[in-house]
Amino acid sequence: MRYREIADAIRAQVTAGDLGAGRVLPSEAELSRAHDASRVTIRKALDLLREESLVDSRQGFGWFVATDPLQQTLARLGTIEAQLAASDRSSEREVLSFAFVDAPPSVAAVLGAGTVLEVQRRNLADGEPFARVTVWCPERLGGQLSRDDVAASPFYELIDVDLGGARQTIGAVAASADDAALLGVPVGAPVLVCRRVTDDRNGTPVLVSEHVFPGHATEFVVDLPHHDDSMAPSGLRLVEPS
Repeated sequence: MRYREIADAIRAQVTAGDLGAGRVLPSEAELSRAHDASRVTIRKALDLLREESLVDSRQGFGWFVATDPLQQTLARLGTIEAQLAASDRSSEREVLSFAFVDAPPSVAAVLGAGTVLEVQRRNLADGEPFARVTVWCPERLGGQLSRDDVAASPFYELIDVDLGGARQTIGAVAASADDAALLGVPVGAPVLVCRRVTDDRNGTPVLVSEHVFPGHATEFVVDLPHHDDSMAPSGLRLVEPS
């Protein structure tokens, strides 16, 4: 039957590695044109592959190659590379931009610096886009760093300070056109944005970073060893409407 032929073709692409885990598939309309088949036939093929746990779908993403979301713990300060390694997944970083710039107002307010090193990169997990990361570091700490340095190692290993803790907030937003292109998801698809401020041992902020993850590819996990009268997640706060 035609839908089984289409399912076989998509399955072969996944098996060959042409469509990696987590990769968003072309839309149903695009698949319909590519296979010269009706949307109903395409949907039957995809439903068959979903029954095999080969693909899945989610509101805002459409269809994607099934994968278990990477669980990132909020219990300790770590890097994306360490989280991926702990899950036996390969990691790769691509430096997209490296420049000393005037600090954006929100970053200057935190770091107290006029000029900062701004680095934007894309992280890959098993060869697929996993995160867009932008890091801002005061010039006094990042002035000796090179593009090759930040391509090879995380900032936590590069800056010459003893690190303390960090504060981070996590929220869900719609993917911008730029982030959608970098992460391989549709414009407007849900993404998780993690904004982090890292301090030195004295409590002075030394790094500001923004991490953007496709919503279907990662989960944040926190242990709750105690309970109180409220069963709401700890750290929850309402966002005022803009």
